[in-house]
Amino acid sequence: MVNSGPFDGLPNEEGKKAVANYMEQNGIGQRQVNYRLRDWLISRQRYWGAPIPMIYCPSCGIVPVPKEDLPVRLPKEVDFTDFKKSPLDMIKEFVECDCPKCGQKARRETDTMDTFICSSWYYMRYSDPHNDNLPFDRAKADNWLPVDLYIGGIEHAILHLLYSRFFTKVLQDAGMVSESEPFKNLLTQGMVIKDGAKMSKSKGNVVSPEEIVAKYGADTARLFILFAAPPERDLDWSDQGVEGSFRFLGRLWRIVGSFEGCYDKGADYDAQSLSKEDRELRRLLHVTVKRVTDDIVQRFNFNTAISAVMELVNALYAAREKNAQPDARLVNEIIDKMLRLLAPFVPHITEELWSATGHSGSVHDAPWPEYDLQATEAEEIEIVVQINGKIKEKLVVAARISPKELEAMAFELPKIKELTADVKIAKVICVPDKLVNIVVKP
Repeated sequence: MVNSGPFDGLPNEEGKKAVANYMEQNGIGQRQVNYRLRDWLISRQRYWGAPIPMIYCPSCGIVPVPKEDLPVRLPKEVDFTDFKKSPLDMIKEFVECDCPKCGQKARRETDTMDTFICSSWYYMRYSDPHNDNLPFDRAKADNWLPVDLYIGGIEHAILHLLYSRFFTKVLQDAGMVSESEPFKNLLTQGMVIKDGAKMSKSKGNVVSPEEIVAKYGADTARLFILFAAPPERDLDWSDQGVEGSFRFLGRLWRIVGSFEGCYDKGADYDAQSLSKEDRELRRLLHVTVKRVTDDIVQRFNFNTAISAVMELVNALYAAREKNAQPDARLVNEIIDKMLRLLAPFVPHITEELWSATGHSGSVHDAPWPEYDLQATEAEEIEIVVQINGKIKEKLVVAARISPKELEAMAFELPKIKELTADVKIAKVICVPDKLVNIVVKP
């Protein structure tokens, strides 16, 4: 602090306390915390908002509407020609009423609350939606709440989420719920951007979903939106991206159809009896199931989950192009699990293909596919061989090879033999499953 008399030289926070103490000791001021919070629920007037169930009596003051008279229902015949006051004020039958306590003529509250009042506690009502006597039963609310995951747009982050916290804490103080927080986790989704601006009706840059659905189908629209960007990032709308999603669904349909009549419903088979190519295809299947499961459950990365399935579809096409016929039992396992992985993203085409491949019932009733962690391990891996940190050669070796064996194989490579023939080797660094780095002295 400077130019502040006896407070000169004090740090910021210490100075504020010293000044407040001085003012209180001399009776010229006192500490006070001011909060800036708009009374949005009231000041944003709407006739169709939630009624405030209070009655104003000249003798009894403010009296709550009796429980048996709830809910207060708004009249439907309303005149909106006078915008200077609430239209409810002009409806005599609604405004004039009797005091529930003394019976005198009284006046009903005509202000209404914005619909934020409803969105501030609706998640509690969901725990007990058919209760005609109470907003919700506490035991049921305590059983279900807090909400595990809340997904919403960034525009809700201030008002809706803030009010939800206030409501939950007030209801906890009132003994209606046990939890003090409404939501455990929050996922804030991004906006849809078109031509560099947020897509909105007011800007006139909205793409009609009906047009997309009519031309490409609902699954294409769903796939594009989920694949184009992570959910928390803004999504740049792209007509080419929509076309790409449509083409992928066509590829999916064709590859599944190309194996028609080749399915073997025998569930169990010995993976070691498969050919080397089929074992690698099976490994990719289990890697895909693990990736999709982790992306959805742990990270909500739907775009990378879809990308993983696309890679599996490409691998099936590659097997077809080699004129190879994968083991029928393996084909059945791949198609079965692939359709279940895609079902949450493209529910319609997967349902059709599920039926076409001989399954009974719905794909959406099928359990989530499981993966074998051991099956995700590669039989062979590519190792880079470096000299002084620079890549000179690559080597394909069996997985889990020992460092000693790996080093020996690296030195047997013709190029490495040539480059290390007339130099002094300082040391050799072997990183299992990754690299061999030969350090030589100049």
